[in-house]
Amino acid sequence: MLIRYKKTFEKIAMGLLSFMPTEKDLKKLQSTMKEYETEDDWQLFLWKEEDIIGLLGVLFDHSANTITVQHISVNPSHRFQGIGKKMVKALKEMYPDKVIISNETTAPFIEKCDVC
Repeated sequence: MLIRYKKTFEKIAMGLLSFMPTEKDLKKLQSTMKEYETEDDWQLFLWKEEDIIGLLGVLFDHSANTITVQHISVNPSHRFQGIGKKMVKALKEMYPDKVIISNETTAPFIEKCDVC
């Protein structure tokens, strides 16, 4: 189930976000988290089964009617089980009128999803 990020999940979210190649540096990671917490168009979602095992960070562009997937990460012990695709599919179901696109970092994964 895709849920919206809350401050109480900050450590879990930072842990998942740190698996992204662009977020290895602590200062960069903290800066990214701050943007998700303060910018209205930046939104973090978490994938929860029994535990929180995935993260999806998006940027809404209301004028272009798009959602850019900026970050997508799954706990390494849960990878290759379709969780990433489920997160993207759930996002598409939440916002059926929006077009989901990728950035440079997420493009290789998003191109594999059938929902975009």
